[in-house]
Amino acid sequence: MSRDDRTSRYARFVALGDSQTEGLNDGDDARGYRGWADRLAEQLAAVNPNLLYANLAVRGRLAHEVRAEQLSPALAQFPDLVTVMAGVNDLIRPGFDAAAVSGHIEHMLGSLADTGATVVTFTYPDPGRRLPAGRLLTARTRDFNDRIRAVARRHGAVVADLSAHDVTSDPRLWSGDRLHLNALGHTRLAAAVAHALELPGSDAAWSEALPAQQELPAWRVAEAELRWVAGFVGPWLTRRMLGRSSGDGRKAKRPTLGPVRLPASADDPANIEP
Repeated sequence: MSRDDRTSRYARFVALGDSQTEGLNDGDDARGYRGWADRLAEQLAAVNPNLLYANLAVRGRLAHEVRAEQLSPALAQFPDLVTVMAGVNDLIRPGFDAAAVSGHIEHMLGSLADTGATVVTFTYPDPGRRLPAGRLLTARTRDFNDRIRAVARRHGAVVADLSAHDVTSDPRLWSGDRLHLNALGHTRLAAAVAHALELPGSDAAWSEALPAQQELPAWRVAEAELRWVAGFVGPWLTRRMLGRSSGDGRKAKRPTLGPVRLPASADDPANIEP
């Protein structure tokens, strides 16, 4: 099958997941979030204007919640391309159960693959390379990624292997909270999925390192760490203690399949028809 055929065969694309797939922080709550899945939908729609796209992702969702809330609606829309990005919210919590979380992911991959759809899933960058306390999660992340690769092999899913490329830990791809990609990061991630799917025009350029930059003085680094702790770690810990989630009361931004409108400019977040 040629690359052109691979792209044109996709007519119904559904994305499942949490905040990364919802599109945080590529845009904002006022203008709307774009994100890598929207960007991938645009690339597909450029070849197939009849593409229909749904994004079921909701920020804060754990893997079992993605399975419980999004799998059945996804199956009901009979997609021929599905992405499943889940597990990071579980990974960073103290009670992380790798077997249980990878089991939820395997159930989703298997159920979707059984329909004949092309299914894409992901490995994750080492948080120890961008978060001060992230080194505590390095071994956990490696084990989790190995489990994801194994379940993907069992069900014939495509893996966008983000953990295999150093650039995915470059702080310039991440927003100020260091948990969500910025616009450049979402652009690179969309290109990574396109490359994994061997779409026309895709290549490995997404994995190339960014230009070297001058190191900041120690005082600037310390200042940035303090701002990060006050602005993001504190509120996150408060939500955990109160049993709250950033996704409380939120619904999917694109719950049903609909047409894709190509953006007027590269920075236009309002790329999906209402």
